Amino acid sequence: MDRQKIEDEALHLSKEDRAQLIQRLVLSLDSPSPEEVRAEWLSEAQRRAKELDEGTAHAIPGEEVLRKARALVR
Repeated sequence: MDRQKIEDEALHLSKEDRAQLIQRLVLSLDSPSPEEVRAEWLSEAQRRAKELDEGTAHAIPGEEVLRKARALVR
């Protein structure tokens, strides 16, 4: 499917669907590459591990986190 056909079909979508499509397309322009995402997550994991090792942060059991999260959405 070529760009012109996609554009023509997109213009026949409802206003709400066009708005959602626009949002997804705009967000895709600023999305980092998979390699950038992996590098950021690795850096964050290393930072958090260092904090745990140094005692400047403490771990919270997953069950407790889920319980608090569920309470927030109720």
